[in-house]
Formats: sequence, structure tokens, C-alpha cells
Amino acid sequence: MGSKEKYFYRNKLDFSFSSKRWLTREEVESEEHFSARNALGFHIPGAFDKVLDIEECMLQAEPSNSIRNWIKQYAISNNLDFFAIRDQVGLLRNVIIRTTSIGQVMVIMVFFREDNESIKNLLSELLKQFPTINSLLYVINNKGNDTISDLEVKNFSGNDYIEEEMEGLKFRIGPKSFYQTNSIQAYELYIVARNYAQLTGNELVYDLYTGTGTIACFVASKSKKVIGIEYVPEAIEDAWINAKINNISNVDFFAGDMKDILTEDFFREHGKPDVIITDPPRVGMHEEVVQAIIKSGVDKIVYVSCNASTQARDLALLSPFYDVLKSQAVDMFPQTHHVENVVVLKRKEGA
Repeated sequence: MGSKEKYFYRNKLDFSFSSKRWLTREEVESEEHFSARNALGFHIPGAFDKVLDIEECMLQAEPSNSIRNWIKQYAISNNLDFFAIRDQVGLLRNVIIRTTSIGQVMVIMVFFREDNESIKNLLSELLKQFPTINSLLYVINNKGNDTISDLEVKNFSGNDYIEEEMEGLKFRIGPKSFYQTNSIQAYELYIVARNYAQLTGNELVYDLYTGTGTIACFVASKSKKVIGIEYVPEAIEDAWINAKINNISNVDFFAGDMKDILTEDFFREHGKPDVIITDPPRVGMHEEVVQAIIKSGVDKIVYVSCNASTQARDLALLSPFYDVLKSQAVDMFPQTHHVENVVVLKRKEGA
């Protein structure tokens, strides 16, 4: 299933600052000395300490480009030091920009160290230049990696979330929330998943790796009840909020490690699922989760995957008990080889 939009389709991008801009082949061969090496852009594959400076990104629509370029110029003009990953020094580390199809914008500035005056000045000026930013947040990250999932996110201005809409439903997205990076195609993807589930309104549905409850809320109107399970507690908090703001009462959410939650006691307490919808991360499902699904005796599984190889691995584990009925690839990432793939499985007779 192709994508109508080939460019400017992403709703989230993470840009990195670097004091050692990656030089192109032409620049290297010119033998010119480049003293200005500050960059704000993307890491070079296979060279974690080099960043390609980006002037115009074709992946995310405005105001993404304008915000990124303004931050870079402000930093240079005010002598703010860009991060040097090998030396672990510098103030400016990352900027994350999230947008929604209804025009809301979140900016998360990530700093390597505390510098209250510089941070306040930068964020204040950014807000003056872009007053339509709905959520302006910042993080201090002095770890060895760029992840912010285990760090405190501080609110500088506006809400600590932005909202997306889909089929009349509103979804609240926080700084740590997972949401499909292509909003328009996410809708198409979820339609495929819902159609594959063939819900009649009488089913108990388990939504595994529910994230902020997007799929759970999307299928709730056609289900008797939906149980969503997710590892990230903050995402589950958002899932409850999403259910509340959409007046959805037939959902229940649980936070924790999937393999620890999906036990026989859990199924006895909350009921055997009629349908399981699972949308795991790229690593796929833990083998214990696959075995728990098999033991549940669920009749139908809808498996949404962003990594066909781990999906194939998990399908092989399920194959003694389930038949694959249909498979639909959805192009969520135009200009790349990556796709999302949806598979529906039915339990074999007597299995």
C-alpha cells in the first residue's frame, strides 16, 4: 500500500549538534581548511561522532526547518558550544521536533550540562521567534547515550504534550510517547489492522505494546472491551488520558514487561482474548510473550510490525498453532526500504 505523500511525511525528527561537522568528499579533496565545523543535523552511518549539517530537510514539514536553522544560527551568534561526542563536552546536544497533522508543534531541547542562563535565554528567544510552539520542553542529558526515556523532561512553556486527531479521536502525545511517525499513513495502517480483526462488538481484544493507546482507542467502538499493555509507564498514563478525552470507557491499561504481565493468572482474572493485536518494537516479541499468546488459546492474532525479519521469526514460532491468512505491507517511510507489515493469523483446528 503506497503512500500519497513522498516528502514531508514525518511528525518527529531528532537532530544532533556536533562541533565536528562531517566533511563531504569534495570538501576533503579541496584541501581547504574548514575552521567552522559546527553542525546540526543527522549522524553519518558508521561514524557515530560525525554529523551531516542539514539546511533543508525533506522529511518534516515547516516549521521544522525554520526552527532548526534558527536555533543553529542563534547558537553560533551567541557562542554556545556544540556537543563533541568523543570528548563529552559542549552545551547543545540534541533538538527533537514533533508536529501533528492539526498544526501543533513540540520542541524538546537537550543540553549536555546545566547552564541556566544560556538555556533560559535560548528558549525565551526561540519562543519569541516561534510563538506558535505549543510545547517547549528541555532535558539535561550528561549520559553516554542520547536516549531521554530515563531522564526528567522540564516544561519551559505551554503544555507538556501535543494532540493528534484520527477519525474523530484525539490523541495526546507526550515527549516520551511513541506515536507512528507518519500520521497520514498511520491511519491507513490502523484501518488495515482493524479490518483484519473483523470485530463485531462482542470481542475481548488485547492490544499488546499499546503505546499511548492509539490502536486500543481506534478499535474500542467495535469491541466489547480492549486491554492495552505497554512497558513504558508514561505512555500508559497518556493512554488513560486518551481514553478519557475521547469518552472511551471499555478499555483497561497495564504497564510493565509484557512477558511478566501475560501470565495464566492474568488471563484468568481479565479473560481469555478473542483477538490479540500486537505491534512490538523492531526487536519483535520476546519468545516468552509468543508462548504466552499460544497458551492463551486466542483464536485470531493481528501482528503489526516495522521489521519484517523479526516478524517472520515470530510467525515461525506461531506456525505450529496458527495459519497466516493475509499479509499487507504499508509504506510508512517513503524514500526508504522500510515498511510496516500487517499479518492476520487464525488458530488451527485442534491446535
